[in-house]
Amino acid sequence: MFEVRIHGRGGQGVVTTAELLSVAAFAEGREAQAFPTFGSERTGAPVVGFCRIDNRPIRAHEPIAEPDAVIVQDATLIHHVDVFGGLRGDGYLLLNTSWSLAELGLDTFVRRFRSERVLTVPATELALTHLGRPLPGAVLLGAFAALTGQVKVESVVTVVQDRFTGPVAAGNVAAVHAAYELARRTLEEAADAFAD
Repeated sequence: MFEVRIHGRGGQGVVTTAELLSVAAFAEGREAQAFPTFGSERTGAPVVGFCRIDNRPIRAHEPIAEPDAVIVQDATLIHHVDVFGGLRGDGYLLLNTSWSLAELGLDTFVRRFRSERVLTVPATELALTHLGRPLPGAVLLGAFAALTGQVKVESVVTVVQDRFTGPVAAGNVAAVHAAYELARRTLEEAADAFAD
């Protein structure tokens, strides 16, 4: 089973992101579930979404304490909430930020992870460029597809087109593709640098 925890704030689409990821996995013939947990239901409050993906029926329904991947939709949470709790050194970490890991104060911390499994993507900026709104969720799923290979980018695009319509769907699809390509290039460059 592959377990994903998504951290963000109310109004950023954390619940939708978890749902889209689960539907993308389901569209590929896998079992999946998505659910949220949050405290006060107000815009800006910390929200956590969970997604499980497996090839067999999923019987677990509790929150994910030891995820295989963490997606951080809002980097302002990293020093206020334990977004990395339970993430093992072989896990995947995807951060929505245009800042470097050093600028975030994470350069030393992320050394415990495999470098090819840690990725930053300016998802909010990509969403603003292609969608006109600061909604990074679907955009991050494009990068997630490149980073983990757990779902195909085509499946993410399909569920986005099923969920949204018109310009919202088109903008999200363009942003998903942009994030996927950016993530793929970044990971290839990192692999080339490591090989040298």
